[in-house]
Amino acid sequence: MSTEQRGAGELATIAPPGFALSRDALGRLVVRLADGTTHVGAVAARAFPISAPDEGVSLVDTDGHELVWIARPAGLPEATRVLLAEELASREFMPEIRGIRSVSGFITPCTWEVTTDRGETRFVLPSEDAIRRLSRSTLLIGDTHGIHYLVRDIASLDRGSRKLLDRFL
Repeated sequence: MSTEQRGAGELATIAPPGFALSRDALGRLVVRLADGTTHVGAVAARAFPISAPDEGVSLVDTDGHELVWIARPAGLPEATRVLLAEELASREFMPEIRGIRSVSGFITPCTWEVTTDRGETRFVLPSEDAIRRLSRSTLLIGDTHGIHYLVRDIASLDRGSRKLLDRFL
């Protein structure tokens, strides 16, 4: 098992030896641990989906207890890595806003028409509090349905989009 140097001499393995991932007949994720126990309906979750999406994935059971910590998913065998990537993709839906075409008003709630990496859409911004600054240039915008939209870099938006966005920041 390969390891990598972490912090002040701390060693972290890519993933614990002897675990396996598969799907059952109903498409649920199954985790088999080194001791032979299996957990049906496991859920994969990234520790830091925006700031470090290629590091730190946890597999948890149906009660939310961690079964496996995977420090570096890229170091997994290909079949396991592909299955894990499919599971994460089905669970994570966060369109990235590339442009803001229009806003129905500057008092919330208001309807935004935006261009995302997945196409054109519109959503209702429930309040100004639904816009969270993750870093100096990154925003997370939540709509009334619980969908989160990512603005990865405010500076990469066109001038008109930045101008509309500035009215809410």
